[in-house]
Amino acid sequence: MRGATVRTALVAAFLLALSAAGAPAAKSAAKKAPCDLVVVAGHALPMDAAFTVRGATAVAVRGGAIVAVGDPAEVDAAWAPKQRIERKNAVLLPGLVNTHGHAAMNLLRGISNDQPLMEWLTKYIFPAEAKNVSPAFVTAGTELACLEMIRGGTTTFTDMYYYESDVAAVVDRAGLRGVLGETWIDFPAPGHANLEETKTVTRAFLEKWKGHPRITPAIAPHAPYTCSRETLQAARALADEYGAPLLTHVSETWDEQMQVREKHGKSPTAWLDEVGFLGPRLCVAHGVWLSAEDLATLAARGVSLAHNPESNMKLGSGIAPVAAARKAGVVVGLGTDGSAGSNNDLDMFDAMDFAGKLAKVAALDPTPLTAPELLRMATIEGAKALGLDRLVGSIETGKKADLIVVDLGKAHVEPVFDLPSTVVYASRAGDVSLTVVDGKVLWDGKRVTTLDEAKVLAAAREWRGKVLKSLETSAEKK
Repeated sequence: MRGATVRTALVAAFLLALSAAGAPAAKSAAKKAPCDLVVVAGHALPMDAAFTVRGATAVAVRGGAIVAVGDPAEVDAAWAPKQRIERKNAVLLPGLVNTHGHAAMNLLRGISNDQPLMEWLTKYIFPAEAKNVSPAFVTAGTELACLEMIRGGTTTFTDMYYYESDVAAVVDRAGLRGVLGETWIDFPAPGHANLEETKTVTRAFLEKWKGHPRITPAIAPHAPYTCSRETLQAARALADEYGAPLLTHVSETWDEQMQVREKHGKSPTAWLDEVGFLGPRLCVAHGVWLSAEDLATLAARGVSLAHNPESNMKLGSGIAPVAAARKAGVVVGLGTDGSAGSNNDLDMFDAMDFAGKLAKVAALDPTPLTAPELLRMATIEGAKALGLDRLVGSIETGKKADLIVVDLGKAHVEPVFDLPSTVVYASRAGDVSLTVVDGKVLWDGKRVTTLDEAKVLAAAREWRGKVLKSLETSAEKK
């Protein structure tokens, strides 16, 4: 009996020890918090204030927001995701922010090339738009642009065009984030023939989309040379009423600069300031011919700048004083402009690359606009230029989960000595293998989840035929 009692005691002690040994694991498992997604990559550039360059990094996402950023083992120990995506030889970044473009004009990609801006606009673009732009055209063109941007790592973009409520509907379905501006111009345009109609259409657009989690409705007077004092003041008043962003083109070409000076006796920036148009929530595109005085005015008024290096190069407009603008205190983001011939693609990696090289050749100095600065312009500073930096632009707890992964294991990238310079000067849109917006996977490296790629491309080809036919008809009438 006594032996049996000892054996029983030993078994009990063994079971107790076994239970205690297993307790931490069980307790740890019980502590795991549920989340929607965990993304793991071999490297990360979170775009935080310190410009941290991280090794292996995991990001946990719940309810569209980032809830944890850290070592993969620590994140895996703390979070139980519905989906886990891992890219070992890759870098995790915040989604890219395109601060200037005209999405629907993707359907006019390359319709005319190697022309000065004014000739390109008046002889090709305006006639093509007059014959073709409609809600159906805008829908198909925006779908094509969204498809390109999703595959290329752009998660937030700015648009200036017509029928912007139709643009917004596409952006909503595609899952992207957009600051979308209804264009105002002082001649009959698609969707509105005069200023009163423009105001009515824009007000309805602002009302319909206000408060949307990913779409910010905006107002986009075309430029100082196509908009009167009355138009610009009405746009500013409506924007102030709704707290909406304003978008416009400023000082893109020397001809524009001279045209405004001859008419108003001052630079486009000075004239916009005189009429009360400048102020917070305004992002101006191009700024190629901005003077030191203009830059000081923009900085003082809280106006941001969208730099479009490829467009400025292709149209022969000049080189924007980006380094000087940043030094003056102007927030500068990067843009691609439209694809109708002023650029031809929406590749933000190209925008970073060319922006850096243009600044260097303009200064005859290789040091202006370093790779880290260019990355910031394409992410957090672009977000700040659009007033969205509290939501996106960096990978930080509490921000929206707009993330991309860029693969590194390719011949045009390897070997990687310096991660920021590799991303800026070697990587391209085709290297993006994951695009996430608001915590939703839009591109997994194999398919776009929110758009039917085959249908989008077929529609683009169909519109090509329609546009060509319309231009032939116009030529015959002449």
